Amino acid sequence: MNENLEQRIHDAIANPKNVGEMENADSVGTVGSADCGDMLRMWVKFKEDADGRKIIDRATFQTFGCETAIAIASVATELIAGKTVDEALNMSGTDLSAPLGPLPPMKIHCAQLVEGALRSALTGTPTPQATSVPQAATLVESFAPAAEKKVKVVLKPRGS
Repeated sequence: MNENLEQRIHDAIANPKNVGEMENADSVGTVGSADCGDMLRMWVKFKEDADGRKIIDRATFQTFGCETAIAIASVATELIAGKTVDEALNMSGTDLSAPLGPLPPMKIHCAQLVEGALRSALTGTPTPQATSVPQAATLVESFAPAAEKKVKVVLKPRGS
């Protein structure tokens, strides 16, 4: 990654916007990426504007993901405020991550994860790059295994 992108991501991480669950959200979307193991949940609240259109009033997020995913989700929640559902749905992962600058190929999936969570919240269906995750009470519960397994690991010194 170039230094400018790293600095923008660092700045977004140092002061993330709209992090956390939203009480009384109108819609919630959750996606996970099998490629990287990241998971993101987005809450959306709507309001009517002066013309009577339904627009996004506010969005928040929680994620188990890398710094890039956190930074993109943070800037995306700012970008979609004031947009109609159709306007927000027309935004690609590239659009949602644009304030950070061009992403390297290995980080494009982070933008796709945020796009998937937004689509899931607005339509109930995730993007093809992300897998829908059943709604759990908390994001942590989404990662909880169905049945716990105990594994014994034995470490031996080298040369034995």
